[in-house]
Amino acid sequence: MKALVFAAGLGTRLKPLTDSIPKALIPVNGIPLLKHVVLKLKDAGVSEVIINIHHKGEQIVDFVHSENKFGIRVEFSDETGQLLDTGGGVKFASWFFDDAAPFFVHNVDILSNVDLVDFYSFHQQSGALASLFVSERKSNRYLLFDNNNHLKAWVNETSSEVKPAGMEISLLHKFAFNGIHVISPQLFQYMNQWEGKFSIIDFYLSIAFQCPIAAYCPSGIETVDVGKMDALEEANRMMVNASLNAKNTKTQSR
Repeated sequence: MKALVFAAGLGTRLKPLTDSIPKALIPVNGIPLLKHVVLKLKDAGVSEVIINIHHKGEQIVDFVHSENKFGIRVEFSDETGQLLDTGGGVKFASWFFDDAAPFFVHNVDILSNVDLVDFYSFHQQSGALASLFVSERKSNRYLLFDNNNHLKAWVNETSSEVKPAGMEISLLHKFAFNGIHVISPQLFQYMNQWEGKFSIIDFYLSIAFQCPIAAYCPSGIETVDVGKMDALEEANRMMVNASLNAKNTKTQSR
């Protein structure tokens, strides 16, 4: 399996930490975010990863090489010249996904206990071109799905903005997006008219009525978006608890 890790963000909400290092290398429980994400993907069976880079990207490259590329194939999608946002980033890295198999897209600042193997299996059985990891957590912005859990709209509840504009959303179910996708490469054929910088969510919404985009919403999942300073403490606590649980499970199995 293959994966794209989004590590190109400026990390403005994590200043002043990101004045000297990229967000991807901010440590949680003593381990950089990038390593947490890549090792989770590797544990799920991913053996080839491409990482997009922009802000202080050379530090990310040096770190990956210092880790011997985590024992897998690692490539870089260099967006130093222009930050392409999520949709543009996926399209720019599309050359990497040449085996016709579904692949993960994972934000570097998302830490969770989601079962990626189960997520991948769900996508394969769903018939969707993309599956999105979502939950019922509180948010200001939601993806909206029909009774088949297929994407239909997006809403910002603070501004009341709805996409597509004028869409009737009263009968749709709202979920918060958690920054992890599984995408089938057949999706790329619908990106032909999209160029440069664009949002993957806007792209999904543009094709949602002709191509199924599915919600993956497992129960009992803990997720932390380490995009802000106040989330770092929560992320550290989550990873400490995960380490303790893993040690206890190992001890009990002996």
